[in-house]
Amino acid sequence: MFRSHTCGELRISDAGKQIILSGWVSKVRLMGSMAFVDIRDRYGITQLSFNEGYSKELLEKAAELGREYVIQAEGKVAERESKNAQLSTGDIEIIVTGLTVLNKSKTPPFTIENDTDGGDDIRMQYRYLDLRRDVVRANLELRHRMAQKVRNYLSEYNFMEVETPVLIKSTPEGARDFVVPSRMNPGQWYALPQSPQTFKQLLMVSGFDRYFQIVKCFRDEDLRADRQPEFTQVDCEMSFVEQEDILQQFEGLMKHLFATEKGLEFGDFPRMTYADAMRLYGSDKPDIRFGMPFVELKAPGNGVDLVSGKDFVVFDSVEAVIGICAKGAANYTRKQLDGLTEFVKRPQIGAKGLVWCRIEEDGTAKSSVDKFYDAEALQAWKHAFGAEPGDLILVLAGDIHKTRKQLNELRLLMGTELGLRSSDDFKPLWVLDFPLLEWDEESERFHAMHHPFTSPLPQDLHLMDTEPGAVRANAYDLVINGVEVGGGSIRIFDRALQAKMFDLLGFTPEQAQAQFGFLMNAFEYGAPPHGGIALGFDRLCSLFGGAETIRDFIAFPKNNSGRDVMIDAPSVLDSTQLKELGL
Repeated sequence: MFRSHTCGELRISDAGKQIILSGWVSKVRLMGSMAFVDIRDRYGITQLSFNEGYSKELLEKAAELGREYVIQAEGKVAERESKNAQLSTGDIEIIVTGLTVLNKSKTPPFTIENDTDGGDDIRMQYRYLDLRRDVVRANLELRHRMAQKVRNYLSEYNFMEVETPVLIKSTPEGARDFVVPSRMNPGQWYALPQSPQTFKQLLMVSGFDRYFQIVKCFRDEDLRADRQPEFTQVDCEMSFVEQEDILQQFEGLMKHLFATEKGLEFGDFPRMTYADAMRLYGSDKPDIRFGMPFVELKAPGNGVDLVSGKDFVVFDSVEAVIGICAKGAANYTRKQLDGLTEFVKRPQIGAKGLVWCRIEEDGTAKSSVDKFYDAEALQAWKHAFGAEPGDLILVLAGDIHKTRKQLNELRLLMGTELGLRSSDDFKPLWVLDFPLLEWDEESERFHAMHHPFTSPLPQDLHLMDTEPGAVRANAYDLVINGVEVGGGSIRIFDRALQAKMFDLLGFTPEQAQAQFGFLMNAFEYGAPPHGGIALGFDRLCSLFGGAETIRDFIAFPKNNSGRDVMIDAPSVLDSTQLKELGL
């Protein structure tokens, strides 16, 4: 028997027991005639005690131990004289009567502690060592619990977990596919699934009215903190449902996760249309942990113009002038205001400048454009923003769509600087009524905002022929703290409507049949009304864990270049393999 207990299990109530522990050496402290060794496993740390008076031979063996040696220790549980309140086992120690080195270790390239000295690159190269750290292990334990809770919850509501294929057909819509050559079919290729979308719809045709899968998906796209080339989603589909049924079902799932994992209770999640989200926050995934909604001083169709005709060419010549009110930020120094200006002028944001207006303690307004706007004009701004003494108004101008996106970035920065975006504060939100289609100037055709199988809102069906760009989708996104956690839609289940959708997307009937004929054919055999949602499981775990990157919650992640630096992948194939594949 290698161990009778784990290294996180023993307590003062176990005093006097003869036990065996196995694990890794975390620390060795030599103190002349005594030595203390911390032994660590996945469950915790226990202190081993060696005393020359008890066994000089064991003390000498302890002195030869190095960090990360794998050892087995036998001994008696005793109450610890100098207790450690930081450890769950801190009231006890093991008086060692036997010590076996099971395996030696080279000196690790970084310290395996929560506050490690290893940078991201070196820790990713030695990820198997990084996974020994408590903080990383805790992230994967959270992921495990979340997966269990999702499975149990959905199973209780009669969802059936069904595995779908990993080697599928490439489709032209969406992100780039990862493709796999077929040796048995020379010149032909599989694709790795970006999602199991068509398969879960086919399961609905098959009568499996409630499906789910915690599934790996693959997208060959540019990476960032919340993206990986392979990622996991909770994929779900339901038959005989309308939008409200799905919102209620998966709002229930999220409430269950928050209650059981975080101890938080929520009422009904607020809902916001896509149009309002863009108008008020410049984002289809607004962070509503704090206010600062946009105020339009000038915008097409809003009937308000509080800036034109004052000889300020910048505002006179643009389509839109929009701002935010940062509560309590009037104390920003000139240096800080210049920093905000430089921020919005960065190439990735693209604004040409920033106008500010400070509300003084006496209620007067002081602005960076005082020479164009008198006190009365600035008071009109103050009234429009609902600003109070001590507030700071920040204004951008330009094309309405670009300005909203730029102001969204500034709003998020101000929320961060003012301490309004705590990772312990959760504000979920449903965003509804997305456009069904979006026009792409480069290809001069419509693209599906979600995917080609999304149904239009019933009340907008009449616009499909005359004004397709105005049609709203029967779609919904779940947003938490400004992060899109999941999205879904009610699907098209009628062949004629699906054919119309493909036509609007620029598919010829032949192309539609070649790419998606299997789905359209299935619709002719009694397809039920259906819809679903997919939740980004990695993102969900990172939100619950209070981290900004999903990599912390994936056992073996890729870096920002899509490489696994630990196993050195992707790599070059042997010429024999390439020949077999006809490449």
